[in-house]
Amino acid sequence: MPYRILLVEDDRGIAQAIQTQASMWELEVHCVEDFHHVMAEFSAVDPHLVLMDISLPCFNGYHWCTQIRQVSKVPILFLSSAADNMNMVMAMNMGADDFLAKPFDQSVLMAKIQAMLRRTYDFAASVPVLEHRGALLNTGDNSLTYHQQKIPLTKNEYRILLALMENKGRVVSREKLMERLWQTDCFVDENTLSVNVNRLRKKLDAAGLSGFITTKVGLGYLID
Repeated sequence: MPYRILLVEDDRGIAQAIQTQASMWELEVHCVEDFHHVMAEFSAVDPHLVLMDISLPCFNGYHWCTQIRQVSKVPILFLSSAADNMNMVMAMNMGADDFLAKPFDQSVLMAKIQAMLRRTYDFAASVPVLEHRGALLNTGDNSLTYHQQKIPLTKNEYRILLALMENKGRVVSREKLMERLWQTDCFVDENTLSVNVNRLRKKLDAAGLSGFITTKVGLGYLID
């Protein structure tokens, strides 16, 4: 499954060029269409990385960076022709991870994107045990242990927990969880996901892990 990138850039020429170049690297770029509702598109795409311009219609990139940081730790790379030190410092203070001045070489942009994705996701994926609040999810034998107590998980419960713990601090949409469970584009009754999540919550509560999974109404689920 390709990495998803949300591109917040109102210059259609630049956006198209980035989209074309990224496709050669098997990266999926979603260009924001409605600059009044960037967060709605952010939630719908659930990106692995955000490319953010500073000068935008309605609100600037700093505003949207702050909004994203309230709900996600996703890597954010600023792209801007305003490349003075003040803008770079401002971007970092708002929660950006890196800054690239326009005009830029597409190969340099792709190298930065690859490096950020590698640091953020490949390393995490190589860790055999994921931990949160003292609970240990072993990806080797699909088991969950808490205070030396092993909590039995069904295949679906393990996949739900794995997806949430891999994205700790970020909301995982119901659609993404359903993809992980059934690996298909076919229609699946959403009630089935709710049943699995509720059953998992009861197991976690019984083991002393109450409130382990948070529901974000209209968005999905979160471990934070």
